[in-house]
Amino acid sequence: MAREQIHRINVEFGDCDPAGIVFFPNFFRWYDASSRHFFHDCGVPAWRDTEKSHGIIGTPVVDISSRFIRPATYGDVVDVHTSVIEWNEKSFVMLHQLKRNGELLAEGRDTRVFAIRHPDDPNRIKAIPIPDDIKQLCS
Repeated sequence: MAREQIHRINVEFGDCDPAGIVFFPNFFRWYDASSRHFFHDCGVPAWRDTEKSHGIIGTPVVDISSRFIRPATYGDVVDVHTSVIEWNEKSFVMLHQLKRNGELLAEGRDTRVFAIRHPDDPNRIKAIPIPDDIKQLCS
């Protein structure tokens, strides 16, 4: 069974469109925030610290999708249940299930890589194999 972390979101009026429904890009923002919270809760240091120890500057998204099931609105408290459901050599897949009182509202998946600054051009990034120590913390 995959390790799961929960990140709580308080839906604000500004998160919603004129109809009072959460504007869809906010789900992707919450998935991204939940991803970082997942690593933090697993004991992975802040990216500025992993850059010093491993050269890792973060985990950029290389693919993302979402399925919207039920609407959310301002005043809702939702929990984003996040886990890594697939580990590959250089990439991994995260599952984000956004729930209100246990009811599934949306489900997102993103594929990410661990990235360093490219050794030939510091303005670019390069994917690296997933470090064993980080994988162990998150499994």
